[in-house]
Amino acid sequence: MLFSRQRQLLGLLTALGGSSGMLDFQKLLFLYSQELGPSEGAPYDFVPYKYGAFSFTSYADRRKLIERGLLQDGDGWHITDEGRTAIGRTVDTRLSDFARRHRGIHGDALVADTYRRYPFFAIRSEIADRVLDGDDPALARIDAVRAKARGPALSTIGYEGHTLESYLTVLIKAGVTILCDVRRNPISRKYGFSKSTLARGCEGVGIRYEHVPELGIASERRRTLETQADYDALFADYERTWLPHQSAHLAKIEAWLDAGERVTLTCYEHEPSQCHRHCVAERLETGGGRTTKHF
Repeated sequence: MLFSRQRQLLGLLTALGGSSGMLDFQKLLFLYSQELGPSEGAPYDFVPYKYGAFSFTSYADRRKLIERGLLQDGDGWHITDEGRTAIGRTVDTRLSDFARRHRGIHGDALVADTYRRYPFFAIRSEIADRVLDGDDPALARIDAVRAKARGPALSTIGYEGHTLESYLTVLIKAGVTILCDVRRNPISRKYGFSKSTLARGCEGVGIRYEHVPELGIASERRRTLETQADYDALFADYERTWLPHQSAHLAKIEAWLDAGERVTLTCYEHEPSQCHRHCVAERLETGGGRTTKHF
């Protein structure tokens, strides 16, 4: 069984003739996703990375598709006969039209095109000056969209409802410098949000990852939560019996803020009222006269 995004990935590669270079295909997949947008089922989200727009999820899918024999291992993206069979022979006219319009642009010219059209995704590029050499207006637009936030700030975010890329994009736009994971056990069945993968993703976009498990709540205490009243009772107990003994760990976060860092506390739940991170944030607010933004 293929996910819809994997089917679209293989379909795009087929429409391009079955093969594409690593960087070229990433940029074409990005442009195709931008054309569709969320309302029309864009297959992947992207983040600004060292060569422009990048999808960690697409590369995770690439590894899985290689394991299944639907893509060839090696340099570039190459579909196999098994991959063509898996997606069937029905022609997707939208993919075919996209491939026809973009088939003639490659390499630096393709990268430069994405930078001009979507400058936000070039803010961390290591090659922008080279591929846009002489195009000062394009370089100025990239500089203009870089996060200008300065000074310490405290915020929180839950990864519920996010892809790794959309989640990191929120942090980047807010100028976050430290992501503080307050889960007791930082593992997730959702791609990108287990500790090692999340830490690598943060590092790749210039955000420091820190894990403070001592501020977490044991997962077994959350299994029977059904109503907001249940959550409120759990958090009241957490604030009364647990947080008062975590002064050293709270002080660590306060020290980051005092040093000028922009810190975001993270856990799973989208709603802060259903996540203990809001308790941690409120304790830090009380101690330092701060206010918290919840993403």
